[in-house]
Amino acid sequence: MSAQTSLPPFHLAFPVRDLEEARAFYGEKLGCPEGRSSSEWVDFNFYGHQIVAHLSPGECGHKATSAVDSHNVPVRHFGAVLSMEQWEAMAKRLTDAGTEFVIKPYIRFKGEVGEQATMFFLDPSGNALEFKAFKNLDSLFAK
Repeated sequence: MSAQTSLPPFHLAFPVRDLEEARAFYGEKLGCPEGRSSSEWVDFNFYGHQIVAHLSPGECGHKATSAVDSHNVPVRHFGAVLSMEQWEAMAKRLTDAGTEFVIKPYIRFKGEVGEQATMFFLDPSGNALEFKAFKNLDSLFAK
């Protein structure tokens, strides 16, 4: 399947320690429109996909890392593959906002198959997010 084939939206549920904190982070900082909600969860439109922040403080945070391109990548993470222009704008927006990065924005696998721009950071509940971009999206699954 080509990386540019239209895909159905995915759904991802994840724990947060505070719903208002999640609203501020995902809604305001990342610019994800809010959908339905209750006193226990909040839906967000994450680049056309449905992510749901569930109130569950005891389940929050990432614990394990894996070595990738000389960096310790949080094993449990999610994110989006953006266009290079969107990625650059997001990196600037987050840097300008004083975001503490787990892995600062950089180009991974430089000069190799799968070269990509990437950055990792945590939400207020300790959930790890990765945003990445490829100059050529067809290399998303290249070996």
